[in-house]
Order: sequence, then structure tokens, then C-alpha cells
Amino acid sequence: MKKLLCALGCVLACSMAAPVVAQEKPKAPELTSAELLAKIQSDKKGIVERTMNLTPDEAKKFWPLYDAFQRELDGPRREATLATLDYVAAENSLTDANAKRIADQILAAQLKEAQLRQKHFKQLLKVLPARRAARYMQIENKIQAVVRYEAARAIPLVH
Repeated sequence: MKKLLCALGCVLACSMAAPVVAQEKPKAPELTSAELLAKIQSDKKGIVERTMNLTPDEAKKFWPLYDAFQRELDGPRREATLATLDYVAAENSLTDANAKRIADQILAAQLKEAQLRQKHFKQLLKVLPARRAARYMQIENKIQAVVRYEAARAIPLVH
């Protein structure tokens, strides 16, 4: 489990020290953020499944909510992506008015996403213990941190 949390970029899991023994196990190499993004894109649901450690009863209640949440998140994430693509397409010809419009669109999409996370957390609390619901929100946050980092790294700053 530590290996998976490390793969998600969990600094806390990486900082947990194991007891010193005569022969230490070699440490798994840390993945770059690009490698983490590739893992996330290829198997996000699998990462969540392995990290959540749900009981069969919890899984039966969790996965329909997870799938609905992911579908709902598609809207605001698509809006933010389209706005970002507008910015990238404008390159050096970006006007102040266009920059404001794009920034407003991205901020509105981020607000919608935050509202969906709040809504989803409340739904999770109805079917999972609070610690499990909070764990999922942490996992989702860590995954999105990697995705956002890679996107931010690729997009140049406004001139």
C-alpha cells in the first residue's frame, strides 16, 4: 500500500520510516509526475480501488457514486480544458478582454468542480464511514494534483 501511495505522490507515506533491520529492502524508485500521470490516465479507477480497501458492502455502495461523480466532473473539467485551449491558441495575440474571458471561464469551472466535490462528499457520508469518505476525497485530490501539475507545467504563462 505504501508503494501505491508513493506512486500517487503521497509525501506523508514516503516519509514514514520503517524499522531498521539488518538487511534493508531496496526502496522502489519514485516516479516522475509524468509517469504518475500516465498511470492515472491508464488506470485511475484501479488506483482508487486498490487504495480504498473497501469491504464488499462498501464497494457495492461506493462505486455507483464514484462513477456518477466522475461523469459529473467531466463537465467542468471539459469547460476548463476548452478555455485553456483558447488561451493556448491565442498565444501572443491574447487581448486583455480575451484573457479576462478565459480566466473567468476557468475560475467558473473550478468553482463548479469544488461544488461537486462538496456534494459528492455529502453523498459518500451517507454510505461510508467518515474516515473512508475522507480517504477517497484525499485520493481524488492527490490524483488531481498530479493532473493539474502536468497541465500547468505544459502551459506557458500569459505574456
